[in-house]
Amino acid sequence: MRIILIGPPGSGKGTQAQKLMKVLEIPHISSGDMLREAVSQGTALGKLADNYMKQGALVPDNIVIEMIMERISRPDAKNGFLMDGFPRTLTQAQALDLAFEKTGVKLDHVLLFEAPDDEIIIRNAARRIDPLTGIIYNLRFDPPPKEILSRLVQRPDDDEKTLRVRLVKYHSETKPLIPYYSKQNLVYEIDAVGNLEEVQGRIFKALGIA
Repeated sequence: MRIILIGPPGSGKGTQAQKLMKVLEIPHISSGDMLREAVSQGTALGKLADNYMKQGALVPDNIVIEMIMERISRPDAKNGFLMDGFPRTLTQAQALDLAFEKTGVKLDHVLLFEAPDDEIIIRNAARRIDPLTGIIYNLRFDPPPKEILSRLVQRPDDDEKTLRVRLVKYHSETKPLIPYYSKQNLVYEIDAVGNLEEVQGRIFKALGIA
């Protein structure tokens, strides 16, 4: 399955993707992780991206899309992928579709994670990251092992003021993707409120793997 995940920050996309990738045996492709990997490995595209990031500029969409197309051409993505973090705008979605069309890639589903803004803010306040492993936990829904609790940290962008700014941007820039993908009959709305198992069950049901 080739799946794009869309939803507000902190709606559980990344956490659910980690569970889902194991069941479907396909990679989770996070645009942020992909950029960092390319930069750290010093690939040609990574060097280009690094030049923009060092200047404090956004990496151009065409570079990100080239990275995505290279990533999904690897053997571990032959049966599909879970894409998270891109596209974020209608322009990006249209450009990505064009790249897919040129290479014969066809999307199967777009999972739309839905949760009220107030729930997102409460949830993110409980989110913690392990600086050693990069694993993200949630003190409410996905608590960490007690022995590592003391080393977990809260990311700066999980504070309420920053999150409200990100939510405004999500509603203005990313939500237009929903009618775009709905016209292609790709969108499955997922109620993202609940514990991990409840939300996972809704995803499995939507994908027909319950």
